[in-house]
Amino acid sequence: MTDSTAHIQLHDELGERRRAAGRSIAPVTEAATLTGLQLQDRATIYRTDRMRPEVDAFRELRTQLLAVASGNFVTLVASVSAGSGGSFVARNLAAAFAFDASKSALLVDCDLRHPSQHRTMRIDPVNGGLIDYLDDEETDVSEVIYPTGVAGLSLLPTGASRETGAEYFSSLRMRLLLDSLRGHHPARYMVLDAPPVRGTPDARILADLADVVVLVAGYACDTPAAIAQAASNFDPAKFAGVVFNEGV
Repeated sequence: MTDSTAHIQLHDELGERRRAAGRSIAPVTEAATLTGLQLQDRATIYRTDRMRPEVDAFRELRTQLLAVASGNFVTLVASVSAGSGGSFVARNLAAAFAFDASKSALLVDCDLRHPSQHRTMRIDPVNGGLIDYLDDEETDVSEVIYPTGVAGLSLLPTGASRETGAEYFSSLRMRLLLDSLRGHHPARYMVLDAPPVRGTPDARILADLADVVVLVAGYACDTPAAIAQAASNFDPAKFAGVVFNEGV
């Protein structure tokens, strides 16, 4: 795995549809546990007794988020620009949440133009993913959530590719999905891997569905002005801070 350092600076009808969505959720079957070498190849952190700066960085990030949010909150991770490492941070933050044996994590790949999580984790989304679920009301969400080989960590990939997610992410079905997943798994943390802020409105729309927002800036790549402009897209009450990512 490429070494990386991260640092954060903390600054009725509807009811029936919710119940119907909830009934469709089933547990995810775990895959064979990946080895440390396999996880390094997937650029994913793992528990170890050795001192590893990147593992400690994501544990610290998780700890700081737990200090500012309560319950099984939903975290949106969005990069300032393409190449800043937002997907890397989202994946490893989700892995850090899953370190706690009493908790679990669900990583949701919301980058519809450039999905990467299923490829990085070597997962074949044979049943589709998020967009397939949102497009087809007959699809059971349990069919499109995949084990990753990391204990306690599951992946909901994007599935079908789309140019924009605006109409999907602002839909009632998307909101019901997250509400149902949260309600049926009170010990699960969800991490939404968003597209870069620059270029599409998707990250801003997804922020409405999240409890906290983490912005990822590429170290020595994104200027202070670009970071400030990207941060201004989010509600200050939800904005947790900026992760400076190096070496993705």
